[in-house]
Amino acid sequence: MRRFIYIGLLLMFFLAEGKAQQAPIYSQYMLNGFLLNPAIAGSEGYTAVNLTAREQWLGLAEGPSTYALSFQTRLMQESQISRSTSVKKEDNAASRGSRVGLGGYIFNHRNGAVDRTGLKLTYSYHIDLETAQLSFGLSMVGYQYRLDEDRIKLELPDDDLWLGIRQSVFIPDADVGVYLSSMNYWVGFSVDQLLESAIKFGDEGYESMTMERTYNLLGGYDFQLNRDIFLSPSAYIKVAENGKMQADISGKCYFKQKFWGGLTYRTGHSIIVMAGVSVDRLVFGYSYDIGLNVLMQHSYGTHEFTFVAKLGDVASRYRWLNRY
Repeated sequence: MRRFIYIGLLLMFFLAEGKAQQAPIYSQYMLNGFLLNPAIAGSEGYTAVNLTAREQWLGLAEGPSTYALSFQTRLMQESQISRSTSVKKEDNAASRGSRVGLGGYIFNHRNGAVDRTGLKLTYSYHIDLETAQLSFGLSMVGYQYRLDEDRIKLELPDDDLWLGIRQSVFIPDADVGVYLSSMNYWVGFSVDQLLESAIKFGDEGYESMTMERTYNLLGGYDFQLNRDIFLSPSAYIKVAENGKMQADISGKCYFKQKFWGGLTYRTGHSIIVMAGVSVDRLVFGYSYDIGLNVLMQHSYGTHEFTFVAKLGDVASRYRWLNRY
């Protein structure tokens, strides 16, 4: 425990100048790591549908907003097998499962006059190790950027950069990732916007507008304090191709695997308060971002709601699963 605290403090010190990048920001990445790493698709063994709604800087006109819907599943070959080994003991054996996972993810992110819609289709491959699972994933991605002309006011209406502009462009790209998970820990590395595609709203003057490649590192560890209480420190570090960094250092406490609360420090941006509840196979999460800059004086903070529905096979079949 002491080592993880020291690591967290060092990360906060070195990454204090971290800043957000082009990709959408999520405060509750622990509930759906698939949004950050394609290798997580199907790694949990069951089918999951996740809905996230994020409203940033409420109170400010035209503040950023993000809505995301994702689906992931593991292709299974056989159902669970129960075999009796004695009169008093029954051994439940996990069925043989496919190593293939599939996923889909669609989101819409609006920031002022720019509207961005993204669609990802993901293929993942999972390898069972002795006490863990190693996963690889690849996503084919398509983005559509749209400009809302009604929200754009030009000082020079005849600006050459604006004349002949395309108000909607489509951009192909790709993401790749690797993920290692066990009963107690999980760690993953992924690369978003791998191709660094150009955003060509016009023929000239847009040569330098590209989608910067982004590197994501996330991981966490679960500590069981007693029968009912678990502690789960985690970290998410994002580094853009231009060297800008942002880190989320988080700590969550689970009670009876049904309720949780937690705090996150996002370098240079905010303190995030989280809470949630799990009812059967339904998970509800909420987070509130308290800004650490002057924007907080003019807004009511950032609100994020997450809903997860787990369908099909129960989590107890797979020894590598995280609790949520």
